[in-house]
Amino acid sequence: MPRFAANLTMMFNEWDFLDRFAAAADAGFDAVEFLFPYAYPPEVIAERLTRHRLAPALFNAPPGNWEAGERGFAALPARRAEFEASIATALAYVRATGVKRLHIMAGIAPAGDAAAMVAFESAVLFACDQAAGAEIDIVIEPINPRDVPGYFLNNFDVAAALVRRLNRSNLKLQFDIYHRQIIHGDVTRGLEAMMPIIGHIQTASVPERNEPGTGELDDARIFALLDRLGYGGFVGCEYRPRGKTLDGLSWLAPYRGEGR
Repeated sequence: MPRFAANLTMMFNEWDFLDRFAAAADAGFDAVEFLFPYAYPPEVIAERLTRHRLAPALFNAPPGNWEAGERGFAALPARRAEFEASIATALAYVRATGVKRLHIMAGIAPAGDAAAMVAFESAVLFACDQAAGAEIDIVIEPINPRDVPGYFLNNFDVAAALVRRLNRSNLKLQFDIYHRQIIHGDVTRGLEAMMPIIGHIQTASVPERNEPGTGELDDARIFALLDRLGYGGFVGCEYRPRGKTLDGLSWLAPYRGEGR
């Protein structure tokens, strides 16, 4: 069965961030992911993971000024120096935590802009080169334009083609089921076609981005498909609980205890 990772940025918000590690472990998760760990020293994050026997599934490289609406800068030519510095920062946390996947955010730029694509490809290759020594995968994720208007990478076919074209062994696709359904639909066919290049999967109900099983998709069927396709990675639970996090975890019951 899939190995679910609680997203500590979106789930367990009833606790302070550092206390969410214990809350997730107590709820039956053996892995966690989060958007950004950079408000805390890397050794603090590493200690919480170790203390609660949690595997780090994924986090993002620094995105710039998140509160001001920035969503990364890999596709922004004028921000290249900041991007390179962000990778150095992220890799310090990679080394401390032992995470094996780092998500690189493209930023806000016109989707068809040629200069942005050149910058993005170059930035992705730079990140892959820097990460090679750490033996981790760089992942890129299409994000739907309803949640993040103007995000550069907003098409799964474009992202998949880029992964295949660049042909780096440590470059993978991050397949977020929620974003896929909003952008293209056809989730199961997308998973089947792209499974060879997928490095991480995330899930949430559509359209409200709540717990699995509460939206328009048959999430249990999709999870079963992942088993049939031989997916052995994590499934990040990047959803917003409708109420209290623990009250909404009934969907996890059939899978609880598989990884611990």
